[in-house]
Amino acid sequence: MLTYIFKRLLLMVPTLLGVLTVTFILIQFVPGGPVEQLMAEARMVQGSGEGSAYKASRDIDKKQIEELKKQFGFDKPAHVRYGEMLVKFARFDLGRSFLQNKDVATLIKEKLPTSISLGLWTFLISYLVSIPLGVAKAVRDGTAFDTVTTMMILVGFAIPGFVLGVLLIVLFAGGSFFDWMPLRGLTSDNWSELSWGGRIRDYMWHMTLPLICLTLGSFATITLLTKNTFVEEIRKQYVLVARAKGLSQKRVLYKHIFRNALIPLVTGFPAAFVHAFFAGSVLIETLFSLDGLGLLGFESVIRRDYAVVLGSLYVFTLIGLFVKLISDMLYVLVDPRVQFGAVSQ
Repeated sequence: MLTYIFKRLLLMVPTLLGVLTVTFILIQFVPGGPVEQLMAEARMVQGSGEGSAYKASRDIDKKQIEELKKQFGFDKPAHVRYGEMLVKFARFDLGRSFLQNKDVATLIKEKLPTSISLGLWTFLISYLVSIPLGVAKAVRDGTAFDTVTTMMILVGFAIPGFVLGVLLIVLFAGGSFFDWMPLRGLTSDNWSELSWGGRIRDYMWHMTLPLICLTLGSFATITLLTKNTFVEEIRKQYVLVARAKGLSQKRVLYKHIFRNALIPLVTGFPAAFVHAFFAGSVLIETLFSLDGLGLLGFESVIRRDYAVVLGSLYVFTLIGLFVKLISDMLYVLVDPRVQFGAVSQ
């Protein structure tokens, strides 16, 4: 086991280097860049003003462009910048945002509370609803309950989250019908003045619509996976033997079937957990004005803030590789038959 873990850790290095190298190379061919973006934004600000001071500074001369390139490090060859990036990342120095003038690590920390709120609740609600529903569908396989619930979750899966978000806003968040739900942010402006009970209610009130959009589509995959796994286990010989011994349906289901049927779900917990945290919908965050990691990554790509793009990619890739390793380790914990590195004879 230790040998397998050591090998996997060693394989993470070329994988991580490959992801960073491909992304860095692609960035070199993308038109525009932080300097051009900053110049464009400066011209827009200057163009919207009045007076001779704005007109005199409308164009940025070559000297100023060179100063900006030197400030951002673009006066150096690409291979030199690539090497410096790897050295910084090896020290877990994610660099500094070109356009926001903040450390990338600081930006990620600032967005984490929103992503944690969305990710944690999405993960918990998805599994707490889908697993019991999947078990109920497996026990009632082929009945009207199974058919109706399958149709319902597939309809939810087919509706894009951002379309549902627009519909919910129009209906319940001050659109054309009702003004019952808040439209932006995780809390109200007077959140600090509320009691603890009031803060909890306010927080949950703000989270309701975004969570509906994020969780509705996830029910289908987990529910159907749970159902199909349980149905497969129910038909196996050891279940028939347990029933022949006179064991109750409940005892057979939760003592004999449950552990084997949950192996695919348990081993997928780490990946699903991290996915819920770091792969939230950019459109959902935009619709409900939630300033999370998804929106940070999207804006960084659009504004050509390459330091944020590469820094966040490095963190997410590293987390993803470790999560994959943890998932493999869980196979051994939940299924002793799996032995990494075992030699077949």
